[in-house]
Amino acid sequence: MPLLVEPQALIRLLDLAGIGVFALSGALMAVRLRQTLVTACFFALVTGVGGGSVRDLLIGAPVFWVQDGAIAAVCIAIALIVWLTPERWWQGQLLEWADAVGLAAYAVFGTAKALAWGVPPVPALMMGVITGCVGGTIRDILAGVPSIIMRPEIYVTAAALAAGLFLTLLWLGAGTPVAAVAGAVAGFILRGLAIRWSLALPAYRGPRESR
Repeated sequence: MPLLVEPQALIRLLDLAGIGVFALSGALMAVRLRQTLVTACFFALVTGVGGGSVRDLLIGAPVFWVQDGAIAAVCIAIALIVWLTPERWWQGQLLEWADAVGLAAYAVFGTAKALAWGVPPVPALMMGVITGCVGGTIRDILAGVPSIIMRPEIYVTAAALAAGLFLTLLWLGAGTPVAAVAGAVAGFILRGLAIRWSLALPAYRGPRESR
């Protein structure tokens, strides 16, 4: 049964999903570090819009959240919810899973937006990876914790899978809704497996020194 969703509506939903869950992960990081409400709002905003802002600057598009005041309001509202609710609601690996949702959804959205602005497929894939990964990287740097992209655990690869599968299915003639959902789900599953079982790519060890 075909998906009864307009392509632009689905892409917009992916955009909002990525922003919302990244904002959530930023706010969670701030409260776990026992920061102030202002800091939690700031973390939510920069994490939610960081990747998309870098993407827009690179492809020459207007920075999206500057043009849409509701986005900043949503990020701040999410920070307020996290701040005002019991800490037990946000325990466990929720930060990691929220980040995984944002990574996959935003990688697809970033790729789609780059294509819409005339970027060729391979650079568009890179824009998708940047969109999905940069917000979380900024969050980790601000928090003073080791960034996930500096560890061998699968992260950037999951964003690349989401963006790459989206592009591949578009090339094969699948509609945008099917390609977008398949790409986002595949990226989320791969990242989820990495979270659950600590899957990682081999780290560089260098050539063995001759004795």
